[in-house]
Amino acid sequence: MMVPKLGNTTNVKSKSAKMRIAAVSAVAATLALAACSPGGTNNSSATGGAGAENSASGVNIVVIGGSGDPFFATIQRGVDSATKSVEAAGGKVTYLALKNYENLGPDTAQLTETAISQKPSAIAVPDWVPDAQNAAIKKAVDAGIPVLLYNAGDIDSAKELGAMSYVGTDDRLAGVAAGKSLGEAGAKNVLCVNTTPGAANNENRCAGAKEGVEGAGGKSSQLSLPSTNFGNQTAVTQAIKSAVLQDPSIDGVVTIGVTDSESAKSAIEQANAKDRVKLIGFDLSPAVLDAVKSGAQYAAIDQQPFAQGYYAVSALFHYTAYGVELPTKPILTGPLVVTKDNVEAAVKGSAVGAR
Repeated sequence: MMVPKLGNTTNVKSKSAKMRIAAVSAVAATLALAACSPGGTNNSSATGGAGAENSASGVNIVVIGGSGDPFFATIQRGVDSATKSVEAAGGKVTYLALKNYENLGPDTAQLTETAISQKPSAIAVPDWVPDAQNAAIKKAVDAGIPVLLYNAGDIDSAKELGAMSYVGTDDRLAGVAAGKSLGEAGAKNVLCVNTTPGAANNENRCAGAKEGVEGAGGKSSQLSLPSTNFGNQTAVTQAIKSAVLQDPSIDGVVTIGVTDSESAKSAIEQANAKDRVKLIGFDLSPAVLDAVKSGAQYAAIDQQPFAQGYYAVSALFHYTAYGVELPTKPILTGPLVVTKDNVEAAVKGSAVGAR
């Protein structure tokens, strides 16, 4: 796991250091469990004797997630990697994917209802829109189904709902890191572009960016676009371009996902604003990493989606099959800031589908 720096800010750096320690501890614990799982080379000793291939027979973990975007493709690779151990022990993992993000909260709640109807051993689900989703999540918990929040939510929400834990990043702190980094780079007026308004994780990112840049003496506003624009690079590019041209004082842009980062890069170029506008985007892709390397994008915030998918399945598998529950709560996978200084390590991870 790469441990890149979070810039020169004392407060964010201190908080992030603690988060990295927690994340590394969680990684060590989870990898230790994974080494003992039936997917290893010594299955019989790992699970207590002969017949290890059937030691988790009947275990069915349902993972609810997104589909059709690079970020969740990486999460699914993490899920698939952990699934090998589950299947080697006789269990299975079912992935229920959203068709799109246009009706995010209600659609995810409906998938949770679908998961409940399958009477699974456990459910992993992002808590994107709590107002729309929490009733369904609570229904699963009340039915005696272990639930783990991942990707969106936090440990407080998990405790309130009765879920086991949370696997993911602290979105507010990730936003603070983005805003602080831009502020320390000289940005005074930062625009946070949100193409899924109402989604708690992305609202927290923009709120955190505002907090971070204000702490560095600047200001920030949010550009909320219809969720139907998510993934529509032309529409997002034009919206950002228009905002940058209308307000020449904008000198920083934060985006909430890979495709939006690419859209923002194009918008800044089309507005002939490369010299004044610095871009920080959430999540990684080969194109984003190339942009960071070339300087076209100032930095990227990595929440390590492969780890989110892997640890969510692994934690639920060991709990439902063997009663093993990790004491590290939450399991934090970020935020980590990727800049020119540490981008090469991220490029290597991206090349094998782990970043």
